[in-house]
Amino acid sequence: MKKLILTLTLCINLIVGANAQSMERPFSLGIYGGLTQYNGDLGQGIYDFSQTAYGHIGLGVGWYVNPHWDFAMNASFGDIGYAEKLAKSFHAQQIQWNGHFNYNILTSDNHKLIPYLLGGIGVSYLSKTEVKSGADFYVPFGFGVRYKLTDQINVSFQETYAYTDHDNRDGEVHDNNDGFAMHSFGIAYTFSGGKDADNDGVSDKKDHCPNTPAGVKVDLQGCPLDKDGDGVADYLDSCPDVKGTILAKGCPDKDGDGITDAADKCPDVFGIVSMKGCPDKDGDGITDIDDMCPNVKGLASMFGCPDTDGDGITDATDGCPSEKGTKEMNGCPDKDADGISDKDDKCPDVAGVLANKGCPEIKEETKALFTKALQGIQFETGKNVISKSSFPILDNVAKVLNDNPSYLLGIGGHTDNSGDAAQNMTLSQNRADAVKTYLVNKGIATSRLTATGFGQTIPVADNKTAAGKAKNRRVEFKVSF
Repeated sequence: MKKLILTLTLCINLIVGANAQSMERPFSLGIYGGLTQYNGDLGQGIYDFSQTAYGHIGLGVGWYVNPHWDFAMNASFGDIGYAEKLAKSFHAQQIQWNGHFNYNILTSDNHKLIPYLLGGIGVSYLSKTEVKSGADFYVPFGFGVRYKLTDQINVSFQETYAYTDHDNRDGEVHDNNDGFAMHSFGIAYTFSGGKDADNDGVSDKKDHCPNTPAGVKVDLQGCPLDKDGDGVADYLDSCPDVKGTILAKGCPDKDGDGITDAADKCPDVFGIVSMKGCPDKDGDGITDIDDMCPNVKGLASMFGCPDTDGDGITDATDGCPSEKGTKEMNGCPDKDADGISDKDDKCPDVAGVLANKGCPEIKEETKALFTKALQGIQFETGKNVISKSSFPILDNVAKVLNDNPSYLLGIGGHTDNSGDAAQNMTLSQNRADAVKTYLVNKGIATSRLTATGFGQTIPVADNKTAAGKAKNRRVEFKVSF
């Protein structure tokens, strides 16, 4: 009959709920029941179900400490006993209380089935015993497993072992103190700690972050966890284990440009997203580290330098940055391909020589004409009137100038040393001017002609002889460009 009653007790009463609470529901109240088995000098009765079974029933309360730790207090009433097959026996009623900590191996945050360990201190009072009644202190320890039926209701199975500080409740005094084990099933209901608008397990009164999104893990103040302490909550932090910046979504960003160091090609220099974290001061789409002209907008083909005329030579090294040229001419054009750039070529459309500033060589017949003119241009004695015999020579000179528009002609007037030097200087100037006027009248632009009188200052022969004086009286032509 006793075994039937105890079996019904096990079915009706479920285990202690003192370890069923959470941050969201920090307080629990439960009932439990099960079997109590004796262990002592009379024999080892734990797990010996050949002995008469004795039941217990009790209440349990618990408080949440943190996800892994709970504190619980249990009180129960029941019988305890043991009977030898041939001789001695022991039976008593037992009231016990204990307080203990539970260590949850798995937490209720992520698991429904939660194993735990327990340990604490308790008091046991035995009465109606055939031997000796009284109170004993004992140390409870054990293990259990809890299953969450709902957020409020938990069922559990728990094994509690206890050793008392006495050795005489069973009538035998030997070397072993009396002890017992409790095998219990139970049910517990957990109570909310107060209104919790964001359902994060922290009541609104204590919640420093009352609007935390659903499902986000929080600390004891109700704020989202921030393991690396960078001000970015773990659920928003792309690098939750490394301290970063808000702008870089919680990842390190040494240069503060909003691009994480891991993705930043220039992690030590403030840059822009389009340049993968590198700067581009001139905005030409070429990073400063690759830009040979970082302060001037340029072309990728020119390594970031400008090339205004598009000739493949950067403006900085281009002798003619606004005109398309060649590398051989340092970026300048050379239309006549004579090796002299147009900007230095006095005859850019006709191939020439460097000595003539890009103009063609002076023809031999032109040189011969100018040589003939030295003595061939004659004036009336002491005057600046050109002799008619000199007109054919001057007409040929005019033709040469017309045929060679790049020629600039210098006209030099010279005298011998006869007479006053000052007067000779004036006479030579007037004669040079007379030649210039003649050529202008033949259609030569004044701008192409220069007339200079040198008087007797540049003799080419000895003035002591008549032949020498004749050579010194002359008109010289010099072509320039």
